[in-house]
Amino acid sequence: MVKLMSQTLPEKVRWTIADLELLAADEWKRYEIIDGELFVTRAPHLRHQSVLRNICSAIDQWSDQTQLGEVFPTPGLIFSDADNVIPDAIWISVERMAQLTDDAGHFTGAPELVIEILSPGETNERRDRQAKLKLYSVQGVEEYWIVSRELQQVEVYRRENAVLKRVATYTSQDSITSPVLPGFQCPVQRFFKQIGTVG
Repeated sequence: MVKLMSQTLPEKVRWTIADLELLAADEWKRYEIIDGELFVTRAPHLRHQSVLRNICSAIDQWSDQTQLGEVFPTPGLIFSDADNVIPDAIWISVERMAQLTDDAGHFTGAPELVIEILSPGETNERRDRQAKLKLYSVQGVEEYWIVSRELQQVEVYRRENAVLKRVATYTSQDSITSPVLPGFQCPVQRFFKQIGTVG
């Protein structure tokens, strides 16, 4: 008679906000938790940051004119102990901002628009295209932009039947619009304009 030993699989480590507080503060790293999985990324390339600045500038101009909400670069979104992220940018309406801001200045719910700029690497791309897409879908984000500075394009996902689905891909020859930002229109090439020649 052969006796089989039962094997137990190791339990998956689930990270929480409390765990992040124990990690050494490092201004050059970004710590995010999605469904209990820890993602650590380095400070982005300077061209990544210039694309972020350009996008925020365009949306900020529109926001100043309409007074409907604000754009924020690299805000904290704390959905739960096991789901908190730092997207590249968000746009949030005045109404949602009043309801979803905690005392520490973090957002505790979904803004209308979330923007992520892809960083090189398979892990980074998986995080933005899969893990964050699912998270933002579940949390109620209305629109999600995935921006590629290498391809100079913006993939737009919109909420349809409670799920974020890709509805358009804008290239540098297009102008981007959004029902979330009524009347907003911007040439996509403006997002990728560069002053200088590094990288």
